[in-house]
Amino acid sequence: MGGALVVLSGPSGCGKSSLVNEILKYEDAYFSISTTTREIRDGEEEGVNYFYVSKEEFKKDIEDGNFLEWAEVHGNYYGTSIKPVLKALDEKKVVIFDIDVQGHEIVKKKFPLLTTSVFITTPSQKELENRLINRATDSEEVIQNRLINAKEEMKRADEYEFFIINDDFSKALNELKKIIEVAKLKKPLKFIEDFGSSW
Repeated sequence: MGGALVVLSGPSGCGKSSLVNEILKYEDAYFSISTTTREIRDGEEEGVNYFYVSKEEFKKDIEDGNFLEWAEVHGNYYGTSIKPVLKALDEKKVVIFDIDVQGHEIVKKKFPLLTTSVFITTPSQKELENRLINRATDSEEVIQNRLINAKEEMKRADEYEFFIINDDFSKALNELKKIIEVAKLKKPLKFIEDFGSSW
């Protein structure tokens, strides 16, 4: 198996989706689309932003072992289907995840040598709050829940290999591009063992 896994985590509203959209314009990567039980938002598309399912369907997929990782966030379930990820790795592609800190922990345990992790955040809590308000997709209650969750996520930022402060979008994008290039240079243990044997 070749390829690489790049995990992006960080508070909702920090710009992860915008950065991924730019990366996918030039990189032959597979963006792992999560499955969720939350309601679809205006402007979102099924199979583009998420796969939207009921809680009953999601729980059935958990029972059937169809998720690489899953978590409950803000009362909704989010999960990553494992089959397309394995297929993309087999095709030696870079697989990009936009998942929370719980998901990162699980992916890192399952693919320790292939995973490169990046924590992305805003320069301050106030800036994050402003972005969530200006995004105008969530109620005041949801925004406050996201801010509480963001504080908890920040406590685990030291579990990541790289840290990006998304203050200047062009600078953050350039940093992420470089990190992906580094991720592609990582060699899985099997490759190293096979090379060592033949060498």
